[in-house]
Amino acid sequence: MILKNATVIDDSFNPIVADLAINGEKIAEIAPELSGSETAQTFDLSGCTIVPGFVDVHIHASVGADACDADPEGLARMCGHLATNGVTSFCATTMTVSHEDILKALSVIKGCMDQPPQGARIAGVNLEGPYISAHKKGAQSDKYVKKPDFAEFKEFYDSCGGIIKIVDIAPECEGADDMIQKASKLCTVSIAHTEADYACAKHAFDLGVTHATHLYNAMPGMSHREPGVVGAVFDDDRIRAEVICDGFHINPPVVRVTFEMLGEDRSVIVSDSMRAAGEPDGTYTLGGQTVYVKNSQARLADGTIAGSTTNIHQEVKNLIHWGVPFRQVIKSATINPAKEIHMEDQIGSIKVGKYADLVVLDSDWNIKMVVIHGKVEVDNR
Repeated sequence: MILKNATVIDDSFNPIVADLAINGEKIAEIAPELSGSETAQTFDLSGCTIVPGFVDVHIHASVGADACDADPEGLARMCGHLATNGVTSFCATTMTVSHEDILKALSVIKGCMDQPPQGARIAGVNLEGPYISAHKKGAQSDKYVKKPDFAEFKEFYDSCGGIIKIVDIAPECEGADDMIQKASKLCTVSIAHTEADYACAKHAFDLGVTHATHLYNAMPGMSHREPGVVGAVFDDDRIRAEVICDGFHINPPVVRVTFEMLGEDRSVIVSDSMRAAGEPDGTYTLGGQTVYVKNSQARLADGTIAGSTTNIHQEVKNLIHWGVPFRQVIKSATINPAKEIHMEDQIGSIKVGKYADLVVLDSDWNIKMVVIHGKVEVDNR
């Protein structure tokens, strides 16, 4: 397959005019004026831009299906839906549910990784609970909130063959230091759903935390006298931070300032979406709790925000509209999240030898084509 006459965002995230050849699942060549064999499928993409496939490392659910359902058919629906929004890889994200339900979810997710359904590929698991603060649980159920427990985490990790890519932790909780030190040798450890102050957060970073989950949300705010987790993240180049860019979780001017503070290598776009993503307003569930969605905003009965209904593609368009530099926007949706799950050698940028995971955008940033592992999954030309 050859994609011709497009602007390609290369491995350094610079735009070049080039053709792109795909052989099997991988990118085979990037050069001007490629000519394939007579049997090679060729697409003329004049006026379009080819960017790497989007990587969503924090997504619970969409189109009525949830990772915690432990339902392979539901996960397959998610994979298909995400592909239509340019997501080529994602981390199925669990909630604070029971020990048994987490084990079931991990088992089913592993099965879908071993035998991938059509659409976006599951890159692994983001374990958002249960090692969080009950005081900053957000839309998580406090019934199953636990102190950090590395032995239990290792059971989860081993049970699924090590597919856990991110685990969340509130570092002020008893047992956190031990778990951070040990878990960080196995996967990315993220500060999340926490009451930590600046000093506590910095201590956690020194122990091995390298990621912050949905910055600003479910953590103390930043002030001029107590910088908190947000200030600690801004102040430490070792940390990448997720940002939900739906315009609801964080006010757009704050998002713009946040991206400027983080710089183009530390910002990560996530959806944190729940069942209502891709569905109409109505009543849904998240982690066993009832969620009411109105005007695409998801809340519990008490008004607590309960995930999002957005997707990475919409967030990319939002950020461009809000004035965040295009280069940073694309890195934040591709290579930065890929680095957080240690898969940057396979996905996240356009380079010969990497998987051919590609999104073709028109001049208005609408999706014209999605290629996943060398196969055209979406064609809107």
